[in-house]
Amino acid sequence: MIFDAIDKKLLTYLQEDSKQTNKELSLKLNLSVTAVYERIKKLEKEGFIESYVALVNKERIDKAFVVFCHVKLVQHSQEFVIKFEKEVASLNEVLECYHISGDYDYLLKVIVKDMAAFREFMVKKLTTIDHIGSTHSMFVINEVKHSTAIGF
Repeated sequence: MIFDAIDKKLLTYLQEDSKQTNKELSLKLNLSVTAVYERIKKLEKEGFIESYVALVNKERIDKAFVVFCHVKLVQHSQEFVIKFEKEVASLNEVLECYHISGDYDYLLKVIVKDMAAFREFMVKKLTTIDHIGSTHSMFVINEVKHSTAIGF
């Protein structure tokens, strides 16, 4: 598949608002509605578009306390890594989890109601996972930039 400038523009528009109609997109791209539809289907089929989601306002659902938490495992055996990743993936409070290089093994983005909820999450969920050696948490003071759009 050829990924061209029009595909990039189309993805940019869809990342801004995926509920735009094909008609609206066709006017912006100077293409027929059918051509837009076919390009979107091609981008979906080829894996450029993974899914469509609704971005929820975290303040409105009372989950505006954001914490970045470093986690260090006691050992880096395949068994420990697989078990940790499986268990952390099941925690609703964890929005993102990355296996990273450096002093810690993982970086988690955690979202909860407040400090008390974070403490409960740590005590009752995260630290009950076997093989965690240590954690280090950083609390967000102010969100300067948050985007889900990938630029081209």
